[in-house]
Amino acid sequence: MDTSEQACVYAALILADDDVAITGEKIQTILKAAKVDVEPFWPGLFAKALESCNVKELITNVGSGVGAAPAPGAAAAAAAPAADAPKKEEKKEESEEEDDDMGFGLFD
Repeated sequence: MDTSEQACVYAALILADDDVAITGEKIQTILKAAKVDVEPFWPGLFAKALESCNVKELITNVGSGVGAAPAPGAAAAAAAPAADAPKKEEKKEESEEEDDDMGFGLFD
């Protein structure tokens, strides 16, 4: 991550923590107070990207994932491959045995 991007992220987090609307001007104000020089497009870019997001909610739900609770059909689908697992292992073992019987070995 570029230092300009990182500075804008921190500025946006400061604004979100203080329950202040995240705008390009406010990000730029924080960056000037911190004596951080960034390209002029970064603050506006971050403000535009975050305008439809609730940053506090985004931070608190970082590890939750979208599909945390599987759908009823997904549970059945997940169980089906588990039942097929021994068959796949048996096929793998057979293919390993076939590789050994090729008529030559590493030290022959």
